[in-house]
Amino acid sequence: MNQDEMAVRIENVETRQDKLEKRQDNLEQLTNAFAKMETEQSYIKKDVSEIKSDVKMLADKPAKRWESVVEKAITVVVGAVVGYLLSGGRLP
Repeated sequence: MNQDEMAVRIENVETRQDKLEKRQDNLEQLTNAFAKMETEQSYIKKDVSEIKSDVKMLADKPAKRWESVVEKAITVVVGAVVGYLLSGGRLP
C-alpha cells in the first residue's frame, strides 16, 4: 500500500468518524428530548388528575343539593302529617 492509498483510507476513516460523531450528537439530543417529554408528561398527568378530581367534585355538587332538597321536603311532609295527627285529624 502506497502513501496515496493510505491517505485515501485515512480520509475515509475520518469521514466515517465525523458521521459517527454527528450520529452520537443526534442520539444525545434525542435522549435529552425524551427526558424532557417524560418530565412534561408527568406534569400533564398530575394536572389531568387534579382536573378530573375537580370535575367529579363539581358533578357531585348538584346531586348533594338535590339530596338536601329531597330531605327537607320529606321533613316538611312528615312534619305536616305529624302536626295533622297531633291536632286530632282536623285541618286548621
